[in-house]
Amino acid sequence: MTASQTSGLIDSRAIIDPSAIIHDKVSIGPFCIIGADVVIGEGSIIESHVVIKGPTTIGQNNHVYQFSSIGEDTPDLKYKGEPTTLTIGDNNVIREGVTIHRGTVQDRGDTLIGDNNLLMAYAHVGHDSVIGSHCILVNNAALAGHVTVGDWAILGGFTLVHQHCHIGAHCFTGMGSAIGKDVPAFMMVAGAPAETRTINAEGLRRRGFTDTDVSTLMKAYKIIFRRGLTLEQAIAQLEPLVSLSLHIQTLIDSLKSSTRGIVR
Repeated sequence: MTASQTSGLIDSRAIIDPSAIIHDKVSIGPFCIIGADVVIGEGSIIESHVVIKGPTTIGQNNHVYQFSSIGEDTPDLKYKGEPTTLTIGDNNVIREGVTIHRGTVQDRGDTLIGDNNLLMAYAHVGHDSVIGSHCILVNNAALAGHVTVGDWAILGGFTLVHQHCHIGAHCFTGMGSAIGKDVPAFMMVAGAPAETRTINAEGLRRRGFTDTDVSTLMKAYKIIFRRGLTLEQAIAQLEPLVSLSLHIQTLIDSLKSSTRGIVR
C-alpha cells in the first residue's frame, strides 16, 4: 500500500511520505519518519522514533528498533545530493541507534545489506558498504565507506574497519579491533592495529564444518602466517590443499581479491 492507505498497524503519530510504499502487514511505531522513495516489505516491524530516508528498499520480516537512522545521506564530502540508494534484504534485526548511509556515485551508488543479519546497538554501516548474510555486528562496530563483509562474519564490539577493507566470510574480530587491511576468509583477528591470531575454528564447527575442513584450514593458516612467505608464495602452497577441502578455494579467492594487503 502507499502511505495514503494507512492501516491499523501504523501508529497515527508516525509521519509517512505519500510516495512511500509500505506493505499492509508492516508495523510502524509512534514518532517514526518515513521519507520519500522508501519501500518496506511484508512483515517488517519499525519501532518508535526511527527515521528512514530514501531511496531505500527494505525487504520482508525485518525488525528495526528505536532511534535508528536508516538511509541517511552520507557525510562523505564528495556527496552532492545524488539519488543514491540503500538496499536491505530479509529477516534482519537492526537494534537501537544503528546508522546506515546510502551510497555514493563515486562507487556502487548503493549500500547493500543481505539477509538474516544482526546489527546490534549503535553499529554503523558507511556508504557503499556491502554486508553479506548471517553476519553479526556487535555494539558500536563501525564500517567506514566501501567496506565489504562476507557471509557469517562476526565483528566484535567496537570493531573499527577502515574504508575499502574486505572482511572475509566466517571471520571473527575481537572486541576493539582496528582493521586497516583485508582479513582473509575464516580468520580470527584482534588488536589495534589488528593481527591475525588463528582460524575461527569454533565458529566453523558450529556451522557444520567437518574436522577435516577445520584441520585443513589450520594448515592453510600456518602456511600464510607462520612461514614468512609472500602472499604469492603462500597461495601456491595452498592450491594442493583444495583437494582436501573445497573451503580452501574460498580462502584463496579472498587472498587474490585483496587490494589493501592482508592483516598479518
